[in-house]
Amino acid sequence: MSTYLTVDPTQVEIPRMHGLLLGAITPRPIAFASTIDKAGKINLSPFSYFNVFSTRPPIMIFSPARSGRDNTTKHTLDNVLEVPEVVINVVDYSMVQQVSLASTVYPKGVNEFVKAGFTEIKSTVVNPPRVAESPAAFECKVNQVIPLGNQGGAGNLVICEVLLVHYASRIFDDAGQIDPQKLDAVGRMGGNWYARASGEAVFEVPKPSHPLGIGVDQLPKHILNSPVLTGNDLGKLGNISKLPDPSEVEAFRKNDRLKMVLGTTLNGSDARRQELHRLAAQFLKSDEIEKAWKTLLQE
Repeated sequence: MSTYLTVDPTQVEIPRMHGLLLGAITPRPIAFASTIDKAGKINLSPFSYFNVFSTRPPIMIFSPARSGRDNTTKHTLDNVLEVPEVVINVVDYSMVQQVSLASTVYPKGVNEFVKAGFTEIKSTVVNPPRVAESPAAFECKVNQVIPLGNQGGAGNLVICEVLLVHYASRIFDDAGQIDPQKLDAVGRMGGNWYARASGEAVFEVPKPSHPLGIGVDQLPKHILNSPVLTGNDLGKLGNISKLPDPSEVEAFRKNDRLKMVLGTTLNGSDARRQELHRLAAQFLKSDEIEKAWKTLLQE
């Protein structure tokens, strides 16, 4: 059994609570927000309190929080209150160091495009420019700003409606879908940590079966209580809509890997069951769900 640290947010200092929240809620996508004030001064800053919340209308929300040190507000927040427009630029791995530099608290009026070495592209329907180096940029109007408090650490929800999107052609696969490997996005974690959403860090999980999967609660007890199979393994097994029929299970006894287990362990023994479960786990690792079931049903 795990032990737990139980925290009452009202009894913890802001920096500690900030670290605990952001250390656990990860990875978070980054809104690299370009804004402009009424004098025409441009600001560019990253925010990881961010996500997409609606498709029709397309709505994104990010939150520039008040400083936990001195309760000041972000220049980005000041800008969208003056000029309710923003471009939300996606951050990929090739630009993450420059994005971090843009998070520096420069004096108001300093253009982080220049400081961080980014290229401005004139937007089509809003005033703030977009970032040329970004793989995707969302031109938005700000529908509403909702303050969540007036003390240090309080967020301000900037509700943005997407008016126009620009996608770099390089991020698409041959089927016209965004390829996560080509996007190579990064997410924010706690402290100085980031996550790179490409390579082996990216994986697929099939959506639940249609017709419905049988569910983990319907697994035989020896499978449900297996010391070998993990929770992820059980989830895959429970996503099958029906079990293989006995003739399929019998025919699978010709599988070379299964024949080795059956030929080297005693029928009905604990060792045999564990070896069958280990083989099933190998099949599950390569998403061969039916083979896993046909292995487990050999008992």
